[in-house]
Amino acid sequence: MTKTVICSRYKKELPALEQPPLPGPMGERIAKEVSVQAWLEWQALQTMLINEKHLSLIEPDTRKYLSEQMWRYFANEATDTPEGYQPPT
Repeated sequence: MTKTVICSRYKKELPALEQPPLPGPMGERIAKEVSVQAWLEWQALQTMLINEKHLSLIEPDTRKYLSEQMWRYFANEATDTPEGYQPPT
């Protein structure tokens, strides 16, 4: 049987991640609150933000920014998008 979570983004029971995607308490929290679907969608958005905004993951400010955007995404709050981005229809 597949493990499930009540996804913080979709507010319904969905398949859970098999293991925490990050080390430490943040990864544990994500594993308990975020579905596989929401995590994969966040990874796509994160990649777009990194590429389009030319972010460097070496910078502590960048990691803080991405963490803030991630939690906003999982809470269904508005997140940054690259300038001129139009979501697919």
